[in-house]
Amino acid sequence: MRPLRLRLLLLCAALLVTVPPGPAVAGEPAAPAPAGPRPLDQVIPAPASVRPGGEPYTIGERTVIRVPKGSAEAREVGEYLAALLRPSTGHRLPVTARPGPDGIQLRLGGPEELGGEGYRLDVSPRAVVVRARAAAGLFHGVQTLRQLLPADVEAREERPGPWQVAGGTVTDAPRYAYRAAMLDVARHFFTVDQVKRYIDQLALYKINTLHLHLTDDQGWRIAIDSWPRLATYGGSTEVGGGPGGYYTKDDYREILRYAASRHMTVVPEIDMPGHTNAALASYAELNCDGVAPPLYTGIKVGFSSLCVPLELTYDFVDDVVREIAELTPGPYLHIGGDEAHRTSHEDYVAFMDRAQRIVAKYGKTVIGWHQLTGAEPAEGAIAQYWGTTGKEADVAEAARNGTRLILSPANRSYLDMKYDEDTPLGLAWAGYVEARQSYDWDPGSYFEGVPEEAVLGVEAPLWSETIETTDHIEFMAFPRLPGIAELGWSPASALDWEAYRTRLAQQGPRWELMGIDYWRSPQVPWND
Repeated sequence: MRPLRLRLLLLCAALLVTVPPGPAVAGEPAAPAPAGPRPLDQVIPAPASVRPGGEPYTIGERTVIRVPKGSAEAREVGEYLAALLRPSTGHRLPVTARPGPDGIQLRLGGPEELGGEGYRLDVSPRAVVVRARAAAGLFHGVQTLRQLLPADVEAREERPGPWQVAGGTVTDAPRYAYRAAMLDVARHFFTVDQVKRYIDQLALYKINTLHLHLTDDQGWRIAIDSWPRLATYGGSTEVGGGPGGYYTKDDYREILRYAASRHMTVVPEIDMPGHTNAALASYAELNCDGVAPPLYTGIKVGFSSLCVPLELTYDFVDDVVREIAELTPGPYLHIGGDEAHRTSHEDYVAFMDRAQRIVAKYGKTVIGWHQLTGAEPAEGAIAQYWGTTGKEADVAEAARNGTRLILSPANRSYLDMKYDEDTPLGLAWAGYVEARQSYDWDPGSYFEGVPEEAVLGVEAPLWSETIETTDHIEFMAFPRLPGIAELGWSPASALDWEAYRTRLAQQGPRWELMGIDYWRSPQVPWND
């Protein structure tokens, strides 16, 4: 929850926010974009508060980017911004620690109420000033600045401009600490460069967590030195029988480094005790009968299980968790725990108890799918909800008893669900999930019997049974991903479908310049 002072500040500022023009009716041509710079509230996620006013700032050939002296992190944000703006504007945009009253200024400081990720953006004819208490806030402020510029700013060749930012002030901070997207690299493998591209797209919408689903029945995607066949054999295939692949430890470190440069935490998932056929096929001794099953390339679930009574199972879990924990600087390690249909309830409870203790032993906080609440969540454990009703009693009871929740309702936030019956990709077991259904719910009141303070945040998972390429990822993620990002960042009072879909339509030209082949939902008045 935000401190009271910030909530009062945002409430007062909200009274001054500009009201966006009414949206066009779906299926009709959108109204032409107004002349002049984009209004300060026409970005995604919706800012917490906006106070428009004054003349705009224009980026020109003499613009410099000023960063605090002695802060390597702030300079990195400045260099990121310069690299983004230089190709399209054609301007030099030098990054300097020399003080001055003009240019684009990234400043560290500001009120405590902004927290570690909030920022304040002040725009006058002489300067654009982004203030934040930490570099993450500067980075998020830069994403707002980026969206306030014309979509042409995303071009990789020089465009004419003008490059104007509307005058006024944005004061902004996230509603939830955890705002995530998940990429399933186990069903189909995606390269380091493909993951980096997705990270860049997530960063535009202030997502701060990348959940990597690294292991499943169809593939094991991370090298483990103490059990090398997990990757070399267990990672040698994928759904449909393709070549699969895996990340070396250096590959994984590069993903972590790149994510950190976008102020994003990586949460690795090692799914257990079910979804483990790739591991069981790699090592016969992990099976209760000592016989390794064949590698699996289908999409059925629930048929595999680690051998709970076998002590070697826990040596295996300990080795894997230790090596992953040593590599991963973030606080979380996801242990899966869903669809363990071949594991009895008694065995499931026993296994999850030991697995959670192993994770704690190596200094990480457990995240598990919400079936974890049917066992005994460890103190501090986090349950990720993927159901469709928000009414499961054991989940609500666990939340009331201190287990925090990440909300990923499958019929709202699963990016692999089909948009409609004609969608060429995806599944439909949770129903069709169009843009409005994905956006039009409130995480704070979604789950029956769960206090809002128990909600840690939201996540948009993208499972890859039918997803094989970067184009597939982007077609399924856009336009739904920005809506989930807004649910995680923006205050509940800002969540309004009619206003949102107008802002969403304005993202279309930006995505086209970024090379994103998005689903042109008929619910959104795209600017054709």
